[in-house]
Amino acid sequence: MTDLRPRFSKYPLLEALLEQKGLSLQGTYTNRDVANIFIVSVRTIQEWVRSNKIRARDLPGRARFLSEDLEELLVNSRKSSRRGEGEE
Repeated sequence: MTDLRPRFSKYPLLEALLEQKGLSLQGTYTNRDVANIFIVSVRTIQEWVRSNKIRARDLPGRARFLSEDLEELLVNSRKSSRRGEGEE
C-alpha cells in the first residue's frame, strides 16, 4: 500500500529544483555544486557571495554552503513587480 500523506519538506524550493535536475539534497555544497545547480559559472557564485546574494560559510573542506543557504537564495530570488498596485 502506498503512503499518500503529504510529505513535509524543509527546503521546498531547493528540493523541487533538484528534483527537476535529477539531483538529490546534500548536506553541504561547494561553489561548483551550486554553479551546476543554477547553471552558472563558479565565478558567478563567487560574485553572488561578494554581493551578499548568497551566504557563504567557513566549513571544513571545500564546502561553503548549506541547503538552507540555497533555499534562502531561492526565496529571495523572486522578482518584484515594477508596476504599482492598480496599474494595468
